[in-house]
Amino acid sequence: MYQPPHFREEDLTRKQDFVRAFPFGLLVTAGAGGLMANGLPWLLEAGAGAGVLRGHVARANGQWRACVGGTDALVVFQGPDHYISPSWYPTKQETHKVVPTWNYAMVQARGVARAVEDPAWLHAQIRGLTDMMEGRRPQPWAVDDAPAPFVEAQVRGIVGIEIEIVSLDGKWKASQNRQEADRGGVVAGLASLGTDDAATMAALVQERGRPA
Repeated sequence: MYQPPHFREEDLTRKQDFVRAFPFGLLVTAGAGGLMANGLPWLLEAGAGAGVLRGHVARANGQWRACVGGTDALVVFQGPDHYISPSWYPTKQETHKVVPTWNYAMVQARGVARAVEDPAWLHAQIRGLTDMMEGRRPQPWAVDDAPAPFVEAQVRGIVGIEIEIVSLDGKWKASQNRQEADRGGVVAGLASLGTDDAATMAALVQERGRPA
């Protein structure tokens, strides 16, 4: 991932928190048929270095076959993003030397992906993932709410994917390369749109914006 210094995130905890906040990541692998990419929710758990990603795919999804015995993998986690108009920069009125851009936050995890068919591992993964997502709800659903034979049948229809992370790269592109007045213009411009996505990015620019 291209990372100019002012957009690079070095803090491991912040990057791990990002993955947990945006757990739906795009798994990219290469196999006999070339590149494959599928989006799936991930659990990030403690492990050596940056941790271990655990997910699962449908058995009918052929991507898991590329992971048998281990294969290099990339998982891309995408957070807030938004178009940035050059009209929002006070600099436009001064020089007109401005162009549009796109702000975004992203974390990329790399490691060796391996396929897992062990039922105990799969049960732990789906329970952990369910607890993570349902724990945010006032009346959380639990795996045990479903009939055991039904759950067993579902487990037989999936294959686990486990990745021990060897690198975790973070990029927060939030107008840090613009001067203070332009960053203020971006915040005001986003706020004027009145959408949740724009408000989220405005907050990120305020939080992360630093002089180049």
